[in-house]
Amino acid sequence: MKKRALIIGGSSGIGKATAQNLLTEGVEVHVVGTNLEKLEAFKNASGDHLHIHKTDITNSTDVLSLNETINQFDNLDYLVNASGVFGPKSFLEHSVEDYNKYLDLNRGFFFITQAAAKKMKDSKGGAIVNVGSMWAKQAVKATPSSAYSMQKAGLHSLTQHLAMELADYKIRVNAVSPAVVETPVYDSVFGGEKEAHDALQNFHGFHPIGRNGKPQDVANTITYLLSDKASWVTGAIWDTDGGVMSGRN
Repeated sequence: MKKRALIIGGSSGIGKATAQNLLTEGVEVHVVGTNLEKLEAFKNASGDHLHIHKTDITNSTDVLSLNETINQFDNLDYLVNASGVFGPKSFLEHSVEDYNKYLDLNRGFFFITQAAAKKMKDSKGGAIVNVGSMWAKQAVKATPSSAYSMQKAGLHSLTQHLAMELADYKIRVNAVSPAVVETPVYDSVFGGEKEAHDALQNFHGFHPIGRNGKPQDVANTITYLLSDKASWVTGAIWDTDGGVMSGRN
């Protein structure tokens, strides 16, 4: 039976790079995103092994619909929770709306992962990788991110709890914890793609390794954690961060 993967947030950035890795390995990949134009462009460039689902995972009705699709799968082997929003703002200026966009994202992850884990249990095992963040472990004054950090810290915690709970069903659960990775999540922060690219050039020196991350850097780690090569790894939160957690230049 062909391996099947579900990538939440798979139309761009880290999720898309992960989907591309899996496609090259012959995996049937289902990507979930909100931007239909990006989804269709990815589908047109990738062929029959890629399936797209326009879904807003912060919308409970959309999540129910996606979970019905998951329930209809014959098998599900891999899940990657890669959707993200990032809007640095002072804690004292955060609104309820700001907070809820992060809270709603984690609610979507929680119940999609539940549906996926039930299918993996029926399929006799699987692997899940959550995309967390260095900001969940360490504050950065230049990018105040209290609500974002709570959301990502929640994913880190969920990773460890699910690793314990799902191990009996041969389901491994891990996370990656990136630092600055050049993805479209920064476009809205800086006012556009070019503006984000230019602004992020100031962060290369933030990383001991001397450069920002690329989506492929993180995708390669995710692909490894999904694979049988990592069969003895679960409950881990891997710092895929150019060395930031070890120190700063």
